[in-house]
Amino acid sequence: MSDPVYINKSRRFPHPLYEKFVLKPAYQEARKYYYEPMMAANFAHAVMLYRCDVISLENAQALLAALQQVEDRGIDQVVYRSGVEDLFFAIEGQLIKIAGGAFGGNLQLARSRNDLGYALTRLALRSLILETFEELWSFRDSMQRFAVEHLETLMPGYTHTQPAQPTTMAHYIAGMLSLLERDSERLRFAHETNNQSPLGAAALTGTGFPIDRALSARLLGFDSVQLSSYASIGASDNLTDVANALSSLGVNLSRFTHDMLFWATQESGAIRIDDSFIQISSIMPQKRNPVVLEHLRARISRMMALASGIVIQCHNIPFGDTQDIEDPINPLLFGSLESATEILQLYGAVIDALQVNVAHLRGRAIAGFTTVTELADTLVRQCKLPFREAHGIVSVLVSYSMEKELAPADLSAGLLREIAKGEFDLDIDLSEAMLQRALDPGAFVEARSLPGGAAPKATAKVLEQQGLGIEQDGQWLAAARGKIAAAQAFLRSEIDDILATSAGLKQN
Repeated sequence: MSDPVYINKSRRFPHPLYEKFVLKPAYQEARKYYYEPMMAANFAHAVMLYRCDVISLENAQALLAALQQVEDRGIDQVVYRSGVEDLFFAIEGQLIKIAGGAFGGNLQLARSRNDLGYALTRLALRSLILETFEELWSFRDSMQRFAVEHLETLMPGYTHTQPAQPTTMAHYIAGMLSLLERDSERLRFAHETNNQSPLGAAALTGTGFPIDRALSARLLGFDSVQLSSYASIGASDNLTDVANALSSLGVNLSRFTHDMLFWATQESGAIRIDDSFIQISSIMPQKRNPVVLEHLRARISRMMALASGIVIQCHNIPFGDTQDIEDPINPLLFGSLESATEILQLYGAVIDALQVNVAHLRGRAIAGFTTVTELADTLVRQCKLPFREAHGIVSVLVSYSMEKELAPADLSAGLLREIAKGEFDLDIDLSEAMLQRALDPGAFVEARSLPGGAAPKATAKVLEQQGLGIEQDGQWLAAARGKIAAAQAFLRSEIDDILATSAGLKQN
C-alpha cells in the first residue's frame, strides 16, 4: 500500500474563531491583571541576570532602558495585534525593537513563559488577596463596633428556626465574628501559599544558567522561593486555597444574610435598614424593600459559584503546565476576589448605618416561653428536684399556658405549684419573686456568665479578644504591604544603580 496522502488545509495563525474566542479575551484579561506584574518581573529578571553575570552591563542597561521606555509609554500602547499570540510577545517585540535583537531577545534567558506566567498570576493574585483581606478586616471592625453598642440589647436566640432562649445582639454578632476571624486566617494562609516565587523553574526543569532564584524573589516581594521547579509550574493549590477561603466566607455571609432578611421583615421587626439602601414598589406605596440584602445574597452566590469553578477547573488536569489553570481560569479566580471585595465593602456600609429596634426585641426575647429553661434550672437549685422532673413540670406548665392562651407574664408560683402537685404529686416551694426572676429575659442572660456566654460581661470579654485579633490582623496587613513596598524600592534602586554604572565598574 502506498503511504496516505494528507491534504494541507492549514491557514495562517490565528484562525478567526480562535482569535475571537481565545486570544483576544485572554489578551484583554492579561492587560488588566498582568501588565504591571509583567513589567516588574521583566525589570527584576534583567537585574538578576546582570547581578549573576549572565548578561553584560551593556546588555542590562539596554534592556532596562527599553523597559523604562515601554513603561513610560503606558499600557494604552500595548494593544492587541492579530498574529501576536499574547501580552508577553507584544512586550518582547517592543523591547527587541527598542534595544535591538542582540540585547532585547536576551531577557528570556534562563526563563520560560511557564515560570513567568505563573509568577504573574501569583503577583496579580497577591494584590487581590490583600485587597479582599483588607475589606474583610474592615467589615469585622464594623461588626465588632456594632456588637459593642448592643451588649445589653436582648433578643430571642433561635434553634431550628424557632425562638429558643433569650440572648443579646452582641452575643449573636460575636458568634459571627468568630467565623469571620477564621475566614481571615484562611485568606492569610492563601496569601502565604501564593506568595512563593516560581521564577527560575523555566519551562519545567530549571535552567543551566547560574541564576539566583532568591534574588528574583526578593526583588518582587515574594516571601520565599518555591523550591521544586516541577511544582513551580504545576501547582494549583495557591488557586484552590483562595477558592476554599472564599467558599467558607460565602457560606458564613450567606447564613448571616438569611437572618438579616428575616430580621428586616415586618413580622420580625428587629432591624431597620437605612433608607439609602431601600427601594420602593412601583405600585404599592407602603413597601419598603430591603433589596440591598437581596443584592448581597446574589453576589455572594456569584462569588461562591466562581470559587467552585476554580476547584472544578483544577481537579481533572495533569500535574504540570497546562492551559486549564492559566488564561481560562483567570475570570473565575480574579472575579471571585473582586466580588468578595464588593460584597464586604457594601456589607460594611449596611452595618454602619443599621438601626436596631431595641424595645421590640426585648419583648420578643420572652415571647414563646424562651426563658423556661431557667425556670427548670431554678427548680433544680431551689427545690432540689432532679432535672428531668423539673423539666417535666415546666413542660406541662408551658403546654397548659399555650392551651389557655396565657402569656409568660400571666404565669404565677401558685399555678406552678398546682401543676406540680396535680400532675406529678410533688410539693414544691418556689416564691413568686423567684419565679418572676427565672422568667425575666435579662436575668436569664445575666446568669449565662461563663466564658463565651450570653451575659454582657462575658460577651464583652469575647469582643475584646476579637478586637485584639482585628488589631493584629491590621498589623499583619500593614507588614505585608510594607514588604511589597520595600521590594519595589529595592528593585528601583537596583535599576537606577545599573543604569548609572560606568563600563567596567560593576556595583553590588
